[in-house]
Amino acid sequence: MTNHFPGGEWPTMLTPFRDGKVDYPALAELIEWYIAHKVSGLFAVCQSSEMFFLSKEERVGVAKFVKEHAAGRVPVIASGHISDAIEDQIDELKAMAETGVDAVILITNRLAKEDESDDVWLENLQTILAQMPEDVPLGFYECPFPYKRVLSPRVTRWCAESGRFFFLKDTCCDLEQIKEKVDICKGSNLRLYNANTSTLLESLRYGATGYSGVMANMQCELYAWLCDHIHDPKADKLSDELTICSLIERQLYPVNAKYYLSLEGLPITTETRSKSDKDLTTTFRSEVEMLHRITERMSKEYL
Repeated sequence: MTNHFPGGEWPTMLTPFRDGKVDYPALAELIEWYIAHKVSGLFAVCQSSEMFFLSKEERVGVAKFVKEHAAGRVPVIASGHISDAIEDQIDELKAMAETGVDAVILITNRLAKEDESDDVWLENLQTILAQMPEDVPLGFYECPFPYKRVLSPRVTRWCAESGRFFFLKDTCCDLEQIKEKVDICKGSNLRLYNANTSTLLESLRYGATGYSGVMANMQCELYAWLCDHIHDPKADKLSDELTICSLIERQLYPVNAKYYLSLEGLPITTETRSKSDKDLTTTFRSEVEMLHRITERMSKEYL
């Protein structure tokens, strides 16, 4: 079992579709694009992958494909337990573990309802742990859908001390909370990967391990550079620029990210299941084209 995963950038992967089905040839090219742009690992079957709109067979198939196509060049982690019943989640998690991914990632909001306490959450977690193979590394993702459940300090400490968890995709977007979690995780297997651009650089300097967010689907190599150069004199300027660019997340993601990747020359359609690409207006398209041009100019400056 690994005792840690590398720092740096871990994209929340997109799932290409064509004519209503997963487009595996496009997914293969997307994996190559990520690796060419210096990612440290790949997070497959997450919200960016539209996991809530994939069948169990599709979720397992995508994870297996990504793991096999990455071929050991970078580690691959995957989530995909979307059911409400804990018994069904255990079935989904076991199926994901059988794909051979390097870690299975638990969705924090699946372990308890929004109005239920940490006690309920921990009880359900222990039920899941009892059924999962002990040699399978695990992690957490504070997925915003259907509701965001941020790990409390108490829960973070329990998970860190358990020794079972290695990856935390943090979405709290609050630097003080991130610092508290980083402090709790010190000396344990659990490492924090920040999903939020505006707090990213400061969190990395404090001890966060890396970045795992949606903008890695567009400004990929710039985030990899930032993670690797946190003390470079240019890092603060790049952080400011990336933060402003990241506001495009609010403009019809993941449709806009797929359009961006098509501008990169990838054979990816704008088809998604979570949103209609008919809402990708001429103005939205022009904004993505502007971002692409800006990113090319930034790349010449930093890379």
